Amino acid sequence: MAAEVRDNPDEHRFEAHVDGELGGFLVYRQRPTLIALVHTEVDDRFEGQGLGSELAVAALDSARERGLDVLPFCPFVNGYIKKHPEYLDLVAEERREAFDL
Repeated sequence: MAAEVRDNPDEHRFEAHVDGELGGFLVYRQRPTLIALVHTEVDDRFEGQGLGSELAVAALDSARERGLDVLPFCPFVNGYIKKHPEYLDLVAEERREAFDL
């Protein structure tokens, strides 16, 4: 499955499009120095195909590129960071305990 993931700042979310259809999204709230990743949702038709992971990677990589601290309120993103510790540095050390990281 080839998904195109892009930031839609007007909607405050990253969106994954599959064959022109919206297959999933990751909602965020951004401030000047941080981004709160709030909720990931994937359409049932695309469940289990890695779309959620693609959204998480896009959001986390974007945060890194922009020098933003990440607040992983979304359980999916939080779990993704736990499984991929290369993203742990995006969560400020003093905030990690609050997110069980």
